[in-house]
Amino acid sequence: MKTTSIFLPLVALLTPAAGLGSHPGCTCGPTTAAVALTVPAAGDAVERHPLKGVVVNVVTDRSALLVKHEEIPGVMKAMTMMLKVDAAALTTVKKDEAVTGLLVRKADGWWLEEVKVAAVP
Repeated sequence: MKTTSIFLPLVALLTPAAGLGSHPGCTCGPTTAAVALTVPAAGDAVERHPLKGVVVNVVTDRSALLVKHEEIPGVMKAMTMMLKVDAAALTTVKKDEAVTGLLVRKADGWWLEEVKVAAVP
């Protein structure tokens, strides 16, 4: 897969002076490190990663779920973040339900695809 790497010093973007306590869409807190973002080049396959989490809130006006998810090894630490979902998931999933799905980074943000309510043991 061809990718385009963009190296951004996030310190300036993520400080309270910039109006953000952390990066948009998550509650993992501010960071002081520079991060290299990898964005798939046009026409490349998009990577999907299995996700398990709990719905903290259903945000209908943003077509999204606020999900507290487990660590996704090699991708990101456990955190709470806003994930866009399709209309079916938005109307099916409820607050405090455990869910599974596939996490994917698209041009317009993080998405959770193939959302399913998880059986609680």
